[in-house]
Amino acid sequence: MVLESWRKIKQGEMAPIYLLYGTESFLINETKQLLLGKILTEEERDFNFSVYDLEETPVEIAVEDAETFPFLGEKKVIFLQNPVFLTAEKTREKVDHNLSRLEAYIKEPAPYTVLVISAPYEKLDERKKITKELKRNAEIIEAKKMNEHELKNWIGSRAKIYGIEIDHEAIEQLLALAGTNMFMLSSEIEKLSLYAADTKVINVNLVEKLVARSLEQNIFTLVEKVVQRKLDEALRIYFDLLKQNEEPIKILALLSSQFRLIYQVKELSRRGYGQQQIAGYLKTHPFRVKLALGQASGFTDEELTKLIDGLAEADYQMKTGGMNKSLLIEMLLFKLKS
Repeated sequence: MVLESWRKIKQGEMAPIYLLYGTESFLINETKQLLLGKILTEEERDFNFSVYDLEETPVEIAVEDAETFPFLGEKKVIFLQNPVFLTAEKTREKVDHNLSRLEAYIKEPAPYTVLVISAPYEKLDERKKITKELKRNAEIIEAKKMNEHELKNWIGSRAKIYGIEIDHEAIEQLLALAGTNMFMLSSEIEKLSLYAADTKVINVNLVEKLVARSLEQNIFTLVEKVVQRKLDEALRIYFDLLKQNEEPIKILALLSSQFRLIYQVKELSRRGYGQQQIAGYLKTHPFRVKLALGQASGFTDEELTKLIDGLAEADYQMKTGGMNKSLLIEMLLFKLKS
């Protein structure tokens, strides 16, 4: 678990090699920054911190650096990015890597170097010898997308960093307004914590007052109004988006994406898939799946098919210049009411 690894790092329990893998870039970035901040001072970073992109640089060059004594300091930190040789995903390798040099280093790492391998892939190729060696010898941190429960716990722990408590209702509303992007959530929590410096508590009223609704969340709310057959409120949201200079073609793309998700979630749920299974299959956040499942109950299969066809036709009309773009979506929303 990432949070447990962070606790160890904060306590100074450093491993000689870290393997960070997963598609949650925020967690990978936070772990790297935490390690760097705990091991090196600002002055030491100029001499004892290196970054290698393994899509451009042979890994043996990075290993040679790792084996070299630090300059004017006791420790050095080396980041290895994009280790394409660890994944089974189809990628065209631009350089040849001497993996035997890395395998030998993994077995006997330099005591003065912390080597951090950052693999932004959903899965590692477990069949490869290099992957097996890393699993045996490195500290593994899986930066996977958090489920709803984990994300809510993370929001609470994030607020505590600033000495602030956040109410359960406030967490729910924060997710509803800001979405599940952890970079966005981190920024909003920091802002909310500054405003709550006196009371030491973030409540739902403060969240509603300060957190801006993302375009994606506005689209979700628009869809929710369509589900409830509240055309006037759906149109109000749409016109507000236009006033904010959001492009109709972008709004249409997000509407199409949301209705496709609703259709897919509805179908997979009918086949007996659970929320986590659906999220994994569709490669989307479990919280989005939960919300889409709620919206799916408001439509029959025939209605969803008709909606998706209408969205596809509107997209075609927009791209061929057949009609006013903003009017196309307005007409589409009128059709959704029936």
